[in-house]
Amino acid sequence: MPKFSVVISVYNKERYISKTIRSVLSQTFTDFEIIILNDGSTDKSEDEILSFSDSRIYYFSEKNQGAGAGRNFVINKAKGDYIALLDADDVWFPFYLEEQNRLISKYPNEVVFATNSEFLNNGRIIKKEYSIDVNRQKDLVVNFFESSYMSSIINSSSTVIKNSAIKKIGKYNPLIKSGQDTDFFIRLGLLFPIVFSSRVCVQILIIKNSLSRRTKSISEKANFNEFEEFEKNNKPLKKFIDLNRFSICLLAIKEGNKKGYYENLNKIDLDNLNKKQQFLLKQHRFTILLLMKLKFYLEKLGLRPSVFK
Repeated sequence: MPKFSVVISVYNKERYISKTIRSVLSQTFTDFEIIILNDGSTDKSEDEILSFSDSRIYYFSEKNQGAGAGRNFVINKAKGDYIALLDADDVWFPFYLEEQNRLISKYPNEVVFATNSEFLNNGRIIKKEYSIDVNRQKDLVVNFFESSYMSSIINSSSTVIKNSAIKKIGKYNPLIKSGQDTDFFIRLGLLFPIVFSSRVCVQILIIKNSLSRRTKSISEKANFNEFEEFEKNNKPLKKFIDLNRFSICLLAIKEGNKKGYYENLNKIDLDNLNKKQQFLLKQHRFTILLLMKLKFYLEKLGLRPSVFK
């Protein structure tokens, strides 16, 4: 039985998946298996995957079921003690699994482990920013919500989870088209602290047409209704979800969805938002569209503006 099961669900990633797989095969820690699902790709992703012949790779192909169902499929096939999540367009530095193994050895009673990561956008490296100081010491044990008001302290390429923990919280919600990661991480954060290494071990590729960027309707987003009772007695969770509701409100303004806008706005404690965020919630659709275009332009220049500061 391998220590790590690296799980990758692939949908139309022919330009990226080979580099992703090579980054796993180049790991200095080698006790792992790779579970890959071709989730109904219509491009040449399958050809790229099948060009690898390593015995640690287990390949499956199914009709497209969506991101959440794809992740559940590969997790169900995993035999390792620890599930290592990886998106099909991101890469690990060669020492990633070695660093995760070090964390597991140092904190044997914990079950969720993550390392720092960086963005690659238009050929430029962008440092991630968190709502806590992750550089004050090498290793931290943190609350997920308090750490993730700016950028999530865990993501779907920098996180290792003990298999038994996933069985406890449940897998991804396949009904959520965009935001299934956030829903899954909230359930993790409600039960477990996060062991975090400040060492950058993962590079996350920013793609213009990624699922999160092409989401146009709030109907595709997680609605957080199942967590409303928990919010009442968990201030960090309440703030984290309110920040996500703020983003959904902006999307509602963009699509002209007044009902969705007010349904989310009325659940937000405005004290959880900064002045910039409160200002944006009052703007018209034209202003929001203009600001979003400006944000995209700045990101192309290597800047990553955030209203979460």
